[in-house]
Amino acid sequence: MSESSKGEFSRRQILTTAGLGAVSAVASGGMGESVTAQQPSQPVTPRGGTLPPQIEFPPISEKTEVDTGGPPTALPPERRLGFAIVGLGRLALEEIMPAFAECKLAKPTALVSGDAAKAKQVAQQYGIKPQNVYNYQNYDNLRNNPDVDVIYIILPNSMHAEYTVRGAKAGKHILCEKPMANTVEECQEMIDACKQANRKLMIAYRCQYEPHHRAMIQTIRNKELGTVKLIQADNGQHQGGDLNQWRLKRALAGGGSLPDVGIYCLNATRYLTGEEPITISAQTFSTPGDPRFKEVEESVTFQMRFPSGVLAICSTSYGFHEARRFRVFGSDAWGQLDPAFSYSGLRMMISRKSPTNSMAENASEVRMSEKNQFALEIDHMADCVIQNKQPHTPGEEGLQDQKLMALIYQAAQTGKTITLPRVSGLDVTRGPAPRTLK
Repeated sequence: MSESSKGEFSRRQILTTAGLGAVSAVASGGMGESVTAQQPSQPVTPRGGTLPPQIEFPPISEKTEVDTGGPPTALPPERRLGFAIVGLGRLALEEIMPAFAECKLAKPTALVSGDAAKAKQVAQQYGIKPQNVYNYQNYDNLRNNPDVDVIYIILPNSMHAEYTVRGAKAGKHILCEKPMANTVEECQEMIDACKQANRKLMIAYRCQYEPHHRAMIQTIRNKELGTVKLIQADNGQHQGGDLNQWRLKRALAGGGSLPDVGIYCLNATRYLTGEEPITISAQTFSTPGDPRFKEVEESVTFQMRFPSGVLAICSTSYGFHEARRFRVFGSDAWGQLDPAFSYSGLRMMISRKSPTNSMAENASEVRMSEKNQFALEIDHMADCVIQNKQPHTPGEEGLQDQKLMALIYQAAQTGKTITLPRVSGLDVTRGPAPRTLK
């Protein structure tokens, strides 16, 4: 990769620079002004407000048929909150930028990238003003841009803390991809910076906003499976290709399969039960001599016990064919999502004894309309800013996962079961449940 004609560093160059210190130096270099020297500008046109009333149609089906939900409503484009997308990698361009087309409260208004040519192309594609394209050196100038209300950070894990802190100091609300950071200390730094700046911080746990997951949470909390006894969750993929990708670099990723895809299993056990674990045990394994795993682990299995007695058995890997599922075993029935953690195509199944045939088991699929997971999480962040409420997945949610992942690694290294203090209450690290936007 070469530098652009303007001397900007691309994200690829930053990521291949040795060490985190170099990352920080490149990202902050060339800034001739203090981050706190100016107050952020106020938007010229007030954004947000109440959604318009939903257009209604008379029913054309009997009550035996599934409700379509009616046509969607959305804020006019000029009143939608503006998002700056930081990092134009695969996730940003394949999933998040297209998702804005399905958002009701948000729109992309700025880009931050070290690749000037790519950023220009993306800006043209999505109608973003040329002056709203930034690089990693002038990132802090977002403070002066009234088009931007929220910064969405889609960078390698090691860069989350720095760009969250700088973004908060620039006066913008922060939506940050998971895992939240590489260390517990970085997570706390991010939380503190946003609180000090009086800005909202949300971690992008997309599954917690997705309809199938919301339905499974409700099913469990309503005791429709009886008493939950055990949860089994698996999430893995056969990682390969470019051996220089940042996910295989410990300094940039913080670990291997666990923080990248295993975190979905960990987080699911927590939001399905609403509880925090009281014991953790774990094992890790990497195939000897495999060049992919010189710095990060290949596979992790971990077990947890929750205060109610629920046991969780989880596995994650960079070495097996894609599997993204969980099953919840209750005293009266079991429920599963398979796939559970994919971007689309989720399927929910419930199995229980037939009420009409004592010799039969009824296994049925719960079908519901699919929604774009990224649009749902983006709109929730915008809604929280508009309504001035706490996000459902605030920084504290990401911090708790980071603490638990550190303990999983510790348990695997020592071979000992770790006991944690009991946490009273349910959903203690989460804000109010996301509301449904018609």
